[in-house]
Amino acid sequence: MNYDIFNGDADGIIALLQLRLANPIVSELVTGVKRDIQLLEKVAVRSGDSLTVLDISMEKNRGALLGALEVGAIVYYADHHRCGEIPVHQHLQAYIDLDANTCTALIIDKFLEGQFHLWAITAAFGDNLIAKANKLAEKAGLSQKQTEQLNELGTLINYNGYGSKTQDLHFHPADLYLALLKYPNPFDVIADADSPFYQLQSAYRQDMDKVLAIESCHRSANLSVFELPDSAWSRRISGVYGNYLANQEPDSAHGVLTDNNDGTYTVSLRAPLNNKQGAGDICSQFDTGGGRAAAAGINALAKTDLDRFIKTVKEFYT
Repeated sequence: MNYDIFNGDADGIIALLQLRLANPIVSELVTGVKRDIQLLEKVAVRSGDSLTVLDISMEKNRGALLGALEVGAIVYYADHHRCGEIPVHQHLQAYIDLDANTCTALIIDKFLEGQFHLWAITAAFGDNLIAKANKLAEKAGLSQKQTEQLNELGTLINYNGYGSKTQDLHFHPADLYLALLKYPNPFDVIADADSPFYQLQSAYRQDMDKVLAIESCHRSANLSVFELPDSAWSRRISGVYGNYLANQEPDSAHGVLTDNNDGTYTVSLRAPLNNKQGAGDICSQFDTGGGRAAAAGINALAKTDLDRFIKTVKEFYT
């Protein structure tokens, strides 16, 4: 049995998209909302199964990974999040790059020697690697308009991945992946009036209008924090709003809190764009937290821990 296991954000979807455009196979898709990262646990692995695992932390999936290898599965693993110690096993191919200026789709792009390079650029935009994506677009000879189009497409695919459950999303990530698989070139998505691009574009604009009306609840020299209400639109916009804020004030960290209506917040933390380090380490100090150097999150931060979170972030970036 073949399993494609991937993060439901732009990076995970487009990483798999490139692989399957290059090498189509029949597989079972295993994915979910962006924060649903312990995906290996959802697979009942048997000997001889083939697992392609993309854009989910090896550290968070270590137990299930070791279990899969122990029963005789073959695992291809590509990621850029915290990995812990990478197991050495004859059935594991691991392509891990923790550089803050890369993403899983760019790792796959290198593996495929640029076969679907425009898709990789789209993913880099979606993962908020704006400077990197702009350089790649310029090197690829794209016009300013084309570059802006890939930026918007990547942002919209990423936007679709945020929510506490798949019902919050406009498309289930597996359905969005399958819809995009029809387009070897990302510009074909934009050219097709019936593609997911236009539905996501309209929804994104509505959610952004709502969030831009919210004032910060904390602001200091190196950190701004925004609290969003308990609602589906808040959960959808939280991550891309964090990216938006990071680009507006690149010398500051930004925290976006979404009220879970149970005494906790879902947290999206963005390191300063001009100092892309530490976000994953900060969030990992809190239960249910993790991520990478430039962007990380906490699934359930107790409201009583908010002051400690703010203090930790401010001290780190002072």
